Amino acid sequence: MEEKYLRTAARVLSAVFTPFYVPTVGFVSLFLFTYLRMLPMRYQLIIVGVIYVFTVVLPMAAIYFYQKVNGWSLRHLGHREKRIVPYAMTIASYIVCLLLMYRMGIPRFMSGILVSSLLAMLICALVNIWWKISAHMAAIGQFIGGMVSFSLLFYSNNIGWLCFAIVLAGMLGTSRILLRQHTLSEVLVGFGVGFVCGVGGILFI
Repeated sequence: MEEKYLRTAARVLSAVFTPFYVPTVGFVSLFLFTYLRMLPMRYQLIIVGVIYVFTVVLPMAAIYFYQKVNGWSLRHLGHREKRIVPYAMTIASYIVCLLLMYRMGIPRFMSGILVSSLLAMLICALVNIWWKISAHMAAIGQFIGGMVSFSLLFYSNNIGWLCFAIVLAGMLGTSRILLRQHTLSEVLVGFGVGFVCGVGGILFI
């Protein structure tokens, strides 16, 4: 019975903290916890809305229809060889969003959130050809890397939120292992890839 509750909690955690939400959460955090909160609310809502549509709504809708057309369940999409098309559709949507952001004149340090997400997605997609890697852990790793990067950029102290994110990463990694979606090595490598992309995409690219 205890194992059943643990697996249920793991499924809920995996569903709530899906990789698609990282760019949106990143921009919301940027507008809430930095001096960017002084920007006009309409501007903030437009940016967050664009990010949400192109990184959450469109990719999830495309993957849902792809799944239904093939008659697959979510468990089927857990197989490495069935992830190629979903990765490709997500990457295409991210690229279109990034181009739109450049057309809108979004500052480089802000678009870096999407650059780091796109970079992590590309690496996960390439690695997926030979080896299954945890996209969930890549996403949370990228978020933590982004938090570290923006702390350096804005000289802000967000140690409390950083600790919370690290604990959440541990819980999420444990849930992926409990659900037998990934091994420990796949979880750790996924987190490492995400963290490096989170730092590199914002500070150096």
